[in-house]
Amino acid sequence: MSDVKPLSLYVPEPEFRPGDQPDFSDVPIPSAGAAPRPAIDVEAGDIRDLAYTIIRVMNRDGEAVGPWADLLSDEKVKEGLEDMLRVRAFDARMLMAQRQGKTSFYMQALGEEAISCASQKALEPGDMNFPSYRQQGLLLSTDYPMVDMINQIYSNAADPLKGRQLPIMYTSKEHGFFTISGNLATQFVQGVGWAMASAIKGDTKIATSWIGEGSTAENDFHSALVFASTYRAPVVMNIVNNQWAISTYQGIARGKAATFASRGLGFGIPSLRVDGNDYLAVYAVAKWAADRARNGHGPTLIEHVTYRMGGHSTSDDPSAYRPKEESVKWPLGDPIERLKNYLIKRGVWSEAQHLQMREMVESQVAEAQKQAEKNGTLHDGPHSSPAEMFEDVFKEMPAHLRRQRQEAGV
Repeated sequence: MSDVKPLSLYVPEPEFRPGDQPDFSDVPIPSAGAAPRPAIDVEAGDIRDLAYTIIRVMNRDGEAVGPWADLLSDEKVKEGLEDMLRVRAFDARMLMAQRQGKTSFYMQALGEEAISCASQKALEPGDMNFPSYRQQGLLLSTDYPMVDMINQIYSNAADPLKGRQLPIMYTSKEHGFFTISGNLATQFVQGVGWAMASAIKGDTKIATSWIGEGSTAENDFHSALVFASTYRAPVVMNIVNNQWAISTYQGIARGKAATFASRGLGFGIPSLRVDGNDYLAVYAVAKWAADRARNGHGPTLIEHVTYRMGGHSTSDDPSAYRPKEESVKWPLGDPIERLKNYLIKRGVWSEAQHLQMREMVESQVAEAQKQAEKNGTLHDGPHSSPAEMFEDVFKEMPAHLRRQRQEAGV
């Protein structure tokens, strides 16, 4: 026994830290168009390779190639470009508003706009999203009022949630957007449960769930996969792998697994990885998974490979744990620039048109912010009455809450 060495633990570390020069040249990026597009009733084991590659549609020349291409018209693609520009303009405004003290907190989707915007277009009215906190594009690519979103962020008198939720934790049943939960990974079990209920009722609506790669380390992630697999729930389960949790390298949550998508294979769930900065690829994979669920073939697990260009939130300084140049060096590029170049390559778009569209959506966001600020901001203007905290909690208010409300004088 004297020859036995002391035990030690392995702690995964990112390849680059502040002060390093990031180099992603050794990151394997499959060629666009190389991944096959299987039938929607395929078994998980028959598409095992799709959990390890990356499905891509747009190549380096801005062309759409391969079996996952040509699912959207030019007009639909332009709509997608406008949606992404709207999300980016909205984020920029709200980030500035937080710095000005108009709200306490905000989280950007910078660099991840294609994922939520394209996925939303693959759904039908009545389907339900169970989002995490970086999927504002699910609402901003629908007709949900921007003014209401800003009212919620400001916690003002017109806040549709009456000041009861942290800023950016929106909800809208009518728009298929379940209340955001700050307890991460709950979205997966909730989405699976909702999808099971839809199937039990004999409905035609499906659910989609959203978590970041760091949240796959939570127990809820694995519990959801068990139930989704066992009961073939009509649900699309999305993992947004943006390389970083709050300040933790994605390798901590991934462990020895080759990819996050590969974890679904052990549960018999068809699992795919997609280029999360390729709007066309995200839409194609989301539509495939939604069609699969709606036609009774069960769940799909999708890993969206992307990069969080900004901080985790307004409370975060990413320069403390990663090189400032890392987002620029990320090999999958900017989703907005890539889709713009695709349209230009097709001859249906121009730099001038793009500038005009960007200015239009920035004006829309500015006007929505102006309207919302008439209802007040976090530190300026009216807020919901304290009496609101006692409402909508119980069908019949219990005696102890009636006493507390009377004592509070509201």
